[in-house]
Parts: sequence; structure tokens; C-alpha cells
Amino acid sequence: MSNTPRDRLPDSTPALLAQGYGFLERRLLRRGREVAEARLLLQRTTLLSGAEAARLVYDPGKFVRAGAMPRVVQKTLIGVGGVQSLDGDEFRARKAMFLSLLGPERAPEVAGEFTTAWRAAVPRWEAAGQVVLLDVAAEVLCRAVCRWAGVALPEQDVRRRTLGLRALIECEGDPRLGYVRSRLARRRCEAWAAGLVEQVRGRGAYPDEGTVLRTIAEFRGADGKLLDARTAAVELLNVLRPTVAIARYIALVALALHGHPRWLAALRASDADVVPFVQEVRRYYPFFPAIPARAREHLRWRGVEVPAGRRVMLDVHGTNLDPRSWDRPDEFRPERFRAWADDAYAFIPQGGGDHATGHRCPGEWVTVEVLAATVRLLTREMEYAVPPQDLRVSMRRLPTGPRSGFVLSGVRPVVSA
Repeated sequence: MSNTPRDRLPDSTPALLAQGYGFLERRLLRRGREVAEARLLLQRTTLLSGAEAARLVYDPGKFVRAGAMPRVVQKTLIGVGGVQSLDGDEFRARKAMFLSLLGPERAPEVAGEFTTAWRAAVPRWEAAGQVVLLDVAAEVLCRAVCRWAGVALPEQDVRRRTLGLRALIECEGDPRLGYVRSRLARRRCEAWAAGLVEQVRGRGAYPDEGTVLRTIAEFRGADGKLLDARTAAVELLNVLRPTVAIARYIALVALALHGHPRWLAALRASDADVVPFVQEVRRYYPFFPAIPARAREHLRWRGVEVPAGRRVMLDVHGTNLDPRSWDRPDEFRPERFRAWADDAYAFIPQGGGDHATGHRCPGEWVTVEVLAATVRLLTREMEYAVPPQDLRVSMRRLPTGPRSGFVLSGVRPVVSA
């Protein structure tokens, strides 16, 4: 009989929906545990937290991704048949493609397009008098990533595509209603993306070599065959959607600058701590709540039996706040990243392990570059006021961010002397 701490509920899915990020925190980090059990979506699930747990879950000899992601998430957030749910040769082939598109050499290109689109938007924000940063940043990101990816985006379609991509990520209000919206958005976005792929293959549109759209349309998997149009659409959206999702991090960057005036002044004066500041935002604030996997074979860890096929959930935010890995983890301290020895298992806001061989997000470099550009733009290229608003970050809401979306007023560009 296992002595692993278990939820007493017959199914804890309602508690997960109600508690959000706090669901795992209450069962693991808050009680000093690395492992617990719950029944989620009617399946017994092992809950894990901490760097050593991350090291375990990212061991491909012990865990696989096939069948791990709940279908409700595949049908909304990531799509069916995407790289996140693959293992073996096909995973390695597709992961290599994504690294060629999103690796450290290409990430500055995305940040450059983002900076250009942001600067072009500032006069519109100035004229509006007041804007919600989460909303306008998402639109800037949509414009930027589509342009960079070789996706034609007429001006009249910008808002519609931005809202569609956001709907894949966000379930506002009632989770059931949010799920329906996300399912509808997934169908529409995949139909649009599949049409783009088919245009390239039919030579109706032919973006430059090396662009995301052309690369995915022409990609051949481990079996030497082109992806079917729907799967190619999923993978195209796996570039566009996560980039638009960075808007939530942008709102959190603005929140951190507003809440820490000392850092605002320092970053305005020097570039030295821009990346440490960005990394601390990614560590301190919650983003993706958990990473699922399935045990490849029966194993025993920390005295707990994990049967073959058992789904596990790795607590992402709890691992980033684990006091075994971080000094004073509940304090916002960017200086911790000045001389940080990169630990691929203690710092996992976008997954852990090795980018090239594992399931760590290949878009992580893009996130860091875009957020670094955001810091420079907010501190050096524009002035704004932060009117009274609700800036609380809810741990119950998935995905989270400032409740107000971070409202800016009186936006105006800084004129260089």
C-alpha cells in the first residue's frame, strides 16, 4: 500500500480548475513535498516538483510524451499531432526543424520585427489616451511574428488573427465556456494555417527560403514524407501562438518595473542587468502551470511507485520557487541571475532539460530576446503613466497576469536630444 499523500476527492479536476496554479502548490511546495497523488480527468496522476523531479521527467529513458497531454489541451492549446506529443525519430526530426527556426541565431530577428512593430504602434497608443498593455502587446506580437514567419497579414485581419491566437491560450471566465471558445478558435486557426501551407505547396504563395511558413510547408518527417496540411498547420501555429503568448510576460515585465522603481532607474541607465531582470520575471511570476509526461516503464522514485503508463504532472512554478534551489525564492531579486550557473532543471519556465534533445521549448530564446527588447522600449523609448487599477496577479486564473492587463495612459515617445 503506497504511503504517498493523496487527494481524498474522487476526482480533483474541479479543484484544479478552481485553484489554478495553487492546485499543485497546495499539495507540493507549500507542504515541502516532492511527490503526491491525485485523480485528474478520472486518471490517477503523480504530482512532482523540484529540480530532481524535473531531471527525472526529462529523462527520455524513463518518460515519454505520447498520450501524456490531456485531449482537452491538445484540442485547444497545442493542437493534435504537434511536436509536443512526439517521441523517438519523428520528435528528433521536428525538433531539429524548430531549433533551426527559433534558435539563438534567429531569435534576434523576431525581436527586431517586434521592436519595429512596437515603435510604429506608439503613436496610435498616444492618440488613444489609454491602452491595455496586454491587448496592444498581443497585437504587436502578432504583426511581428507573422511578418517574420512569411505569413501575409492584411491590416484588416490583424485584430481577428490576434484574437484567434489569443483564444487558443486563454479561457476567460467560466472554464467550460472558455473551452468552447478555444475549440472554435482552434478549428478556425488551423483552417487558416492549413490554407497558407497549401498555397505554398501549390506555389500560390512562395515566401522566402528559410521563413517559418515555407520551412514547415516543405518539411519532410523522419519517414521522408511531407506533413499532411492539418499537421503542418498545427506546427505553424506552434510558432505563431507561443509568440503571441509572450504578451502576458510583457504585462508582467511592466508590472515588475512599476513595482520596483530602483530597477526601473537602473535599467533606464544601463543594459547590464536587462537579461537578469527578464530571467527573474520568468522565474518569479507563473506562466505555464505544469508539464505532463507518462512513465515509459515501472519505476520507483523517492520511495514512491510510478507504474508504467502513469501520467505525471511536473509543477513548473513550484520548481521555479523551490527553496532547495533558490535563495529567498519569494523575493524578486534579478541580481540572482548576474552570475547564475545555468541549471536546466531548477529553472523551467518553458520546460527543462536540453533544447536540442529534449522537450524544452525551442522558443525560449525568442521569449528572452523579445522581453529584453520590451525592457529597453519601456524604460528608454517611451513615457507613460500607470493610472489606478487592479494589478493583482491571481494564482487561480490560468494563464495569469495583472488583473487589469496593465493599463497605460499618457503614452508618448521619448524624443532623443
